[in-house]
Amino acid sequence: MAGGWARDGAVQDQIDASVADAVQDARSHLNGGESLSHCEECDAPIPEARRKAVPGVRLCIACQAGQEKQRKAVDGVNRRGSKDSQLR
Repeated sequence: MAGGWARDGAVQDQIDASVADAVQDARSHLNGGESLSHCEECDAPIPEARRKAVPGVRLCIACQAGQEKQRKAVDGVNRRGSKDSQLR
């Protein structure tokens, strides 16, 4: 039972979405422990330092930044915020 302005099941939906995001991030970072030598989006070479720092990396910095920016624009909902931030 949800209270206040939230509908029934909203809390569980938030938990499920957070878990799904974590699983997706883990799967995208781990590709059998091997990083790609070239970006799968633009085929630019991925520097050795980035491949060592982020095991399983598949995108160059520019493409990764673009995906993160797009994801933030689409999300629009603060699922991980505190209760106070959700009430504002």
